[in-house]
Amino acid sequence: MAEALEEGLFTLDDLPDSFPQLWESVSTNLPEITNENEAAHMNFLDDGDITTYDLLLKTEAAGDVVNPPSSLVPVTTDHSGEYGLELQFEKSGTAKSVTSTYSPLLNKLFCQVAKTSPVGIILSSDPPPGAVLRATAVYKKTEHVAEVVKRCPHHQSEDASENRSHLIRMEGSQLAQYFEDPNTKRQSVTVPYERPQVGSAVTTILISFMCNSSCMGGMNRRPILTILTLETPEGMVLGRRCFEVRVCACPGRDRKTEEENKMKTKPVKKKKNSSAPEASSAKKSKSGSSGEEEEKETYILTIKGRNRYLWFKTLNDGLELMDKEGGKKPKLEIPAPSSGKRLMRGQSESD
Repeated sequence: MAEALEEGLFTLDDLPDSFPQLWESVSTNLPEITNENEAAHMNFLDDGDITTYDLLLKTEAAGDVVNPPSSLVPVTTDHSGEYGLELQFEKSGTAKSVTSTYSPLLNKLFCQVAKTSPVGIILSSDPPPGAVLRATAVYKKTEHVAEVVKRCPHHQSEDASENRSHLIRMEGSQLAQYFEDPNTKRQSVTVPYERPQVGSAVTTILISFMCNSSCMGGMNRRPILTILTLETPEGMVLGRRCFEVRVCACPGRDRKTEEENKMKTKPVKKKKNSSAPEASSAKKSKSGSSGEEEEKETYILTIKGRNRYLWFKTLNDGLELMDKEGGKKPKLEIPAPSSGKRLMRGQSESD
């Protein structure tokens, strides 16, 4: 202003008498900030002058959805929520020809790589408009849960799509969107929730897994869980369901094997309880019986060979005859043993 006075552009008489009059004169000459020149206004500012609040306002003006950052350790417990989220799987059995089968006993999905697995979504009431279904893969064991589940380098190199690093794909929908959290690098895929068709209470989505569980450099035989969540457009979780997944060459065979192993590991309490009374009663009967009762008991003896059987039979018959005659020793006629066997003491060859 001093330089303007020196150059004679205006005089002191031209200045307003008060500050409000000065501000009014300046503000009338400022250009109006509109949506058209908002980008120019943002570019004019330095990076240090743009605040987070400015970025959020700009994002909301553009119509983008801002999802909250995900946690480092995702929650894997089921939560039906206000809308009663439930999952339904097709009954495929354990035949070798099936490409996807679900085990209710294990809460585990067995499927082949890159094969579609239908999953039914059941809600008790309609969610808010714009709700989405999100699928996320995490490792099951605690020592691996912080790692990101991705495809192996071999399968990624064979895929030319933009989402080649994602393990889970949503098939049959052009509105599927793939995300990678900027903080945790965890990957997920979403599809808009659609109401069930007329005459049905289930909304079906198609999920496929693009790597085998045994792939080196990928899952590497580490068990994984799939977290399926119902969320609002802003990312708030309305319901959650989790199930284990094994991607293998023969889903029916592997499901049958794991179910059998699960049944074998279960403790059988009924057999233990039933056998215990029998053993205790047998011990009591033996300990409480007298010598005379023991002599009257019947025992079974297994003998190999007919000659040996005849010899023991003759001996037994003689003992029974001796008991009948009051202890007199009868004359036993014992058959001669076969050739090559040694004669008993007191027995002649003529006998």
